[in-house]
Amino acid sequence: MDTAIKICDLTKIYRKRHLGRLYTNLGVRNLSIEVYKGEVFGLLGLNGSGKTTTIKLILGLLFPTEGSIYIFDKLMPDKKIMNNIGYFPEIPYFQRFLTGEEILRFYSKLSCIREDIQQRINETVKIVNLKQDINKKVSEFSKGMLQRLGIAQSLLHNPDILVFDEPVSGLDPLGILEMRNLILLLRSKGKTIFFSSHVISEVEKVCDRVGILHKGELIKIISQNDWKQKSLEQIFIDSIKN
Repeated sequence: MDTAIKICDLTKIYRKRHLGRLYTNLGVRNLSIEVYKGEVFGLLGLNGSGKTTTIKLILGLLFPTEGSIYIFDKLMPDKKIMNNIGYFPEIPYFQRFLTGEEILRFYSKLSCIREDIQQRINETVKIVNLKQDINKKVSEFSKGMLQRLGIAQSLLHNPDILVFDEPVSGLDPLGILEMRNLILLLRSKGKTIFFSSHVISEVEKVCDRVGILHKGELIKIISQNDWKQKSLEQIFIDSIKN
């Protein structure tokens, strides 16, 4: 299978100097993961396990202490390859006085989209099921609508890889269902999706494979066949206890 993301022996140590003393904190240690083209890969872990650090390293928002990352076999950071990644943060922030469409138009220009911008916005809004609300001001958006707007923004430039940080965080049951269906729809369109979560039930429903991260270290990688035999929740609990 073709590899979309390859993480090799990745380590991130945060260093902070205070009152003349150097303090260190582990982000992740010796992390190695291969994400295949067209799959949904979930990074599952407790809060503080290193999930967001991993995502920021993939995106080039942080630099590793050791190790390397390859996207489509290109050593990162690579500006051209970075343009082929869409990112959705855990807490998306948009200017509340703008409408959803104005937000997407603004980000379309930032992304230097060469095709018809309005057409691209219309296509993206349709994918995330936001057509009826796109002309409302962001201040009127619910949490679920904000999440869908954030996903729409990450899709504008039609990237092959999507990186989502806790996409169901804070959503109500209907919002979680909508996000689940959206991730499955994007997979059906051939997108490679890498996302983090601590919501085991949702990871179980959408992922092809899951990496369990605990205290900055990758405990194991498991596939759907593994949690058909034993629940993902039980596998997770057993893994972090050992």
